[in-house]
Amino acid sequence: MKIVRDYQFVSEAERGAVVAIGNFDGIHLGHQAVLDIARAEAQRLSAPLGVMTFEPHPRQFFAPDAPPFRLTNAAARAHRLEKLGVDVLYELSFTSALAALSPEEFAKGVLSDGLGARHVVVGADFHFGAKRAGKVEDLQKYGESEGFGTSVAQLLERKGLEVSSTAIRKALSDGLPRDAAAMLGHWHRIEGTVIRGDQRGRDLGFPTANMALTDLHRPRFGVYAVLVDVLTGPHAGSYHGAASLGLRPTFGGQEPNLETYLFDFRGDLYGSQISVGLVDFLRPEEKFTDINALIEQMDRDCLQARDILGTL
Repeated sequence: MKIVRDYQFVSEAERGAVVAIGNFDGIHLGHQAVLDIARAEAQRLSAPLGVMTFEPHPRQFFAPDAPPFRLTNAAARAHRLEKLGVDVLYELSFTSALAALSPEEFAKGVLSDGLGARHVVVGADFHFGAKRAGKVEDLQKYGESEGFGTSVAQLLERKGLEVSSTAIRKALSDGLPRDAAAMLGHWHRIEGTVIRGDQRGRDLGFPTANMALTDLHRPRFGVYAVLVDVLTGPHAGSYHGAASLGLRPTFGGQEPNLETYLFDFRGDLYGSQISVGLVDFLRPEEKFTDINALIEQMDRDCLQARDILGTL
């Protein structure tokens, strides 16, 4: 998959795609519906399948001090889109200049002149241009004048609720990863680089792979049964495990992180890229005054996680 970051410098090989547009945070079932329409159009037109998204997320750009909210970082989003068969990812740099474009300037300057889009696919709630002034009807009108087609994917519902990144965040905040997965179409995954932690897990007999959460949305703090994919390095593969997400209250942690214990694993994962899928919430974080009590609870957590994951 090719990644393009500036619409003003697009090679001929990267032009002429069918382009699905959106933030694609989490790449949930609604996003996948948009991609399905775009894929069908790409096949019909014998054109590349493209996705246009933005980095940083516009919400981060306009409210940089807001609490972390992203379901996926840029690398994880790109990784997922590549697996879904996207040929070109137009991951445009979201700048004040781009944000200031009028709807007409965006349609002509970015979509038509910049990308040479042959067809554009968006969700029914799509807005574009400065102050989100442009609507789907405007995009269709500009498409007619600029020579690209437009398709609109209707919003999806599950159990009477609209499938959205907001609804997924709420499910994760409530400690309901299976509800989130039902809207995502896959387990919610936290992807990143394994960093060096305090190494307390090793001393306790549970060596963990530590990951920073940085600007990601915080699911409910606690212990989870997880599925782990090691994406790079000599130990690449899939594993079962248990993970603690939060502040580590027993040890006075200040910054939330994710510590994952891989069952039946021996090896060094420092520097490796891993992806941790949250399957079930087992219990909230707890502060232990007795280390032996903590170890006994971790043993119980791992047994429970093994039982759950063994049924998948």
